[in-house]
Amino acid sequence: MDVALWTWVAVLAAIVAMLAVDLLAHGGPHRVGAREAAAWSALWVALGLGFGLVVWAFWGAERAGEYFAGYVIEKSLSVDNVFIFALIFAVFAVPRVFQHRVLFLGVLAALVLRAGFIAGGAALVAAFHWVLYAFGALLVYSAWTMYRARHEQADPSTSRSYRLLARIVPSTDTYHGQKFLVRQSGRLLATPLLLVLLLVEITDLIFAADSIPAVFAVTTEPFLVFTSNAFAILGLRALYFLLADLMHRFTHLKTGLSAILGFVGVKMLLVDLVEVPIVASLAVIVTVLAISVIASIRASGTTRRATIDRGSTPRL
Repeated sequence: MDVALWTWVAVLAAIVAMLAVDLLAHGGPHRVGAREAAAWSALWVALGLGFGLVVWAFWGAERAGEYFAGYVIEKSLSVDNVFIFALIFAVFAVPRVFQHRVLFLGVLAALVLRAGFIAGGAALVAAFHWVLYAFGALLVYSAWTMYRARHEQADPSTSRSYRLLARIVPSTDTYHGQKFLVRQSGRLLATPLLLVLLLVEITDLIFAADSIPAVFAVTTEPFLVFTSNAFAILGLRALYFLLADLMHRFTHLKTGLSAILGFVGVKMLLVDLVEVPIVASLAVIVTVLAISVIASIRASGTTRRATIDRGSTPRL
């Protein structure tokens, strides 16, 4: 796949422009409601799918299929990111009006760091074919650990990452608006908001260790790996505000995500033995994701009806 330098420059400029629009639209402390989050989510998804049509027009249906498969993988795994972000914000009692700034800077840093990961991964895959097997084994292991821990809920305040941050970064005990740093008694201290931002970034790096190799399972083209990641990540902030209050309803999502990781991991392990068409890969990924979401909605509805029935039972 031949991608001209000007194409890279144009895509990066478009991403920067979209980030600038997002920043200007949410400049100050702002509580994002469900309707606003839904509108922004629809816009980001439309842009992501629209870029896939651009890939189709310039490089053909096969490359567009690879982009769409990578986009769906990254978008579905980003929902798991949202779960963790919601947990972090809840545990550290981050005011809703400050959460947008943390997520915006988190997305900005994630794009830069993932670009480095993708460049390194592409170089490794080009130089050493066996790296694909290592990625595949990592994904299968990640799928198993995600499935085993699907009902567990970790406490970010007790994680090793947070304990290390709290030990090496002097901080205040209270929030100071949207400030990340304040000066007290002549000392420059971090606020809890900075610790939360760093924890969000560490979490995203951990997830990137799964999501980026997963995209390499459907395409090894750096341009497609990066753009599918970028357009999925750009909508992460809006997706959080859309789903933050609905997390309890996605009871089977982790099972579906672990199945997707397992599928792409096995596909990568068998890359030299079995050629799975990209259309088939995309169909499997979308089907598994749809089944897990539908099963979650049905389970949530059944639980809610049972709760209502118990509450309406007359006492004797």
